[in-house]
Amino acid sequence: MAEGCNHDCNSCGTTCGSDTRKDLHEKPNTLSNIKHVIAVVSGKGGVGKSLTTGLLAVETSRKGKHVGILDADITGPSIPKMFGVSGSPTGNEQGVYPVKSNRGIDIVSMNLLLENATDPVVWRGPIISGIVKQFWTDFVWQDVDYLFVDMPPGTGDVPLTVLQSIQLDGIVIVTSPQELVSMIVEKAVKMAELMHVPILGVVENMSYFTCPDCGSKHSIYGESHIDEITAAQGLDILAKIPIEMSLAKACDTGQIENIEKTYMEDAVKTLMEKSKAIDNPYAEA
Repeated sequence: MAEGCNHDCNSCGTTCGSDTRKDLHEKPNTLSNIKHVIAVVSGKGGVGKSLTTGLLAVETSRKGKHVGILDADITGPSIPKMFGVSGSPTGNEQGVYPVKSNRGIDIVSMNLLLENATDPVVWRGPIISGIVKQFWTDFVWQDVDYLFVDMPPGTGDVPLTVLQSIQLDGIVIVTSPQELVSMIVEKAVKMAELMHVPILGVVENMSYFTCPDCGSKHSIYGESHIDEITAAQGLDILAKIPIEMSLAKACDTGQIENIEKTYMEDAVKTLMEKSKAIDNPYAEA
């Protein structure tokens, strides 16, 4: 929003998130067919967006849906390692095709385009935003029921690009149980409201730790305030993911699709129910 904004877009020469005069949505590849698109966001980094994205994708796939993941975290991509995928995408003059995981999840990520997975991406914001758009327009998302977009942290260039360029069913907000959680959620809520994007619910990661000896739950990062915060914002809690060694190990070894419990059964049911009423323009009739 420009300094001194009076909310009259016609009197302003600045382009910002509040400018609703133009439809900035980009069309996907002509061969793409995508029924639902859900972005996973947070107001800060380190809360587990990629883990949440991965778990949502795995659980949705287990329910018989064809799933895709667009890894929009260009400078810190972790989805390929989490799913144990490698190799470069293949393509032709009509478009580029995502790399498939062992269980058929379509994945597009910057780390699949680098010569070495540890090479840093040292680019400025406009270039990074352009790459994210290409992941949407140049890749063929073929017969995808649910496409999850793993967003970078914050409310900067890439989140703004995704929210403006892609017609989303809505966003899932990821947070953690520290005192600053209310600020994290509120930032994401305000961004969604500014961009007129529905909020589908909230996932709390690192919610608790269950002692393997006595079975009691411990709040490692302090008592959670997610219930009262979501109630105040009128939001649904989709899931509470515990601190669990098996989850961390599965992600580190590329075995996320093999975990027994995703903690996302109820979350996926809720997302599917909410998306039923959404007529996505990217799905073939």
